[in-house]
Amino acid sequence: MIGNLDAKRDLMVPKKLGINGLGRIGKLTVWHHVERRYFSELVVNIGRDVGTSLEDVALFIEKDSTYGTLHHYIYGCRANRVIEEIDDKSGTMRINGVKVTVLRKERNPVKLPWRDLGVELVVDATGKFLDPTLPPESDSGSVRGHLAAGAKKVIVSAPFKIKDKGKSIPDDCVTTVLGINDDDYDHKKHLIVSNASCTTTCLAYMMKPLIDFFGAQRLLSASMATVHAATSSQPVLDRAAKAKAKDLRKNRSVLNNIILTTTGAARALALVIPEMKNIGFIAESVRIPVNTGSLIILIVNLQDESLKDPVNREKINKIYRDAAENKFPPGYLIYTDDQNVSSDIIGTPKAAAIIEGHETHTRTFAVKFDLDKIPCECTTDVKTSAGSFINIPVTQVVVYGWYDNELGSYTNMLGDRAVSIAELM
Repeated sequence: MIGNLDAKRDLMVPKKLGINGLGRIGKLTVWHHVERRYFSELVVNIGRDVGTSLEDVALFIEKDSTYGTLHHYIYGCRANRVIEEIDDKSGTMRINGVKVTVLRKERNPVKLPWRDLGVELVVDATGKFLDPTLPPESDSGSVRGHLAAGAKKVIVSAPFKIKDKGKSIPDDCVTTVLGINDDDYDHKKHLIVSNASCTTTCLAYMMKPLIDFFGAQRLLSASMATVHAATSSQPVLDRAAKAKAKDLRKNRSVLNNIILTTTGAARALALVIPEMKNIGFIAESVRIPVNTGSLIILIVNLQDESLKDPVNREKINKIYRDAAENKFPPGYLIYTDDQNVSSDIIGTPKAAAIIEGHETHTRTFAVKFDLDKIPCECTTDVKTSAGSFINIPVTQVVVYGWYDNELGSYTNMLGDRAVSIAELM
């Protein structure tokens, strides 16, 4: 389990962090690390020119439609600008005292000058290089290109996606969620680390307390739906689908629609919580027109021990309250009895999940099983007054978990992941 990473703020160790991509996660990763001031220098690769000069890149970093301006985010409403010493020729600027070098030439990871610049740890936030089985010299680029270019470790800000279904995740790769399966990371073995996704991270913190308390064998089934904020992959206005595209809804306007889509959270969750492989699980996703602030609705059916004294709302909330206070690193899981709306949780520091205890619900009922029709090769000595039928107490639990899918939850935890790996290099 990771230590107190907050105690390592403002150390400014002589280490450089590479950030590939300056989209939503890449930009907010810059925000996190210039506020944190752990790495002495950030090297950010955009791979193309932006506007007319480096000043335009600085303005893009400084201003954000969701979180306001960078200096106000760091120091509050009376703050002055923290970006200075902008040098277009060298591609450098200083942000909150941290040197930031901006690369604007290459997009293929294998061509990036990590070795020459002394960058050993890279966060790839492009969302494009997710297949760790591809060789470094792949025409379309590969996450392994970073390693060939001189990096020693790469953190990917998304789940792995292997195109060749006949291949498995290589031995030098691992998926982790901080506070859940930290021990799976072996700094001597693993070169590429997936930080999973914002949804998987929130879901892990919602499932883990239940599994630890009841045991996976008592969880009969589970399902979740994430009511998810818009992402930059969605168009502002309707557009024609690309050739051979199967999901036409992804091309509809993000401003005007509730859009049904898919999520890989169930598959990724089993990588960080192996017990999930033995629990029937379904995950669905709905995109809504807000810029950030998402919600997971988790439904779990568990085998109860009594119809007279079943698991109830108070017990479930106590499980989450105790887990938030005692089990996980401070702030990763938050329990609240407040009545929140999505904008209330935006920017909450590093909260993987915020459990809305006010909305926890349970219902216990008896499920009647016909033992003669159970499709298994087994024998039983169970005798009941109803012949081959047996009643099993089952409690259905509904839990709501908020997460700021951009800065507050995912990017801040990604920043902790970078520092924890750097500490072992």
